[in-house]
Amino acid sequence: MPTMEMSSILKPEAVRVISSASSKKRLLQELGEIAASAYGIDAATAVVALQDRENLGPTGVGHGVALPHARIEGLDAVVGVFVLLEKPIDFNAVDKLPVDLAFALFAPSDAGVEHLKALARVSRVLRDADRCSKLRSNKSAQTLYTIITEDVAQHAA
Repeated sequence: MPTMEMSSILKPEAVRVISSASSKKRLLQELGEIAASAYGIDAATAVVALQDRENLGPTGVGHGVALPHARIEGLDAVVGVFVLLEKPIDFNAVDKLPVDLAFALFAPSDAGVEHLKALARVSRVLRDADRCSKLRSNKSAQTLYTIITEDVAQHAA
């Protein structure tokens, strides 16, 4: 089964460096606004869907990484938004560390396995400590996009 390519989930214009998110709520709003401008998703709908998912349990997976995700009525593909936060914020992560890398996934409400495959793919990319430190040391959205979408096949064990 071929792995889902990061570039099929993430558009360059959905990658941002954010200096102003002071709270988890503010970060979710930023993610919703980026999703609106990059993919035409209604920002308010995206924010509510992300908040509803967070209420089930925080999506801060540890090591400064959060993977908020939500299903959205009317989407026809799984899409993502990636942000680097210049100032890490508290995200109720499993390891209690503040978050500075967030990758939000938005999936069609009936996505099923595609949603899970995308989540697994993003999770695998952001579990790579080398890649995360490369992401953290770059402040250019274009460079971040390149780092996050570069093929990892050659690193696979």
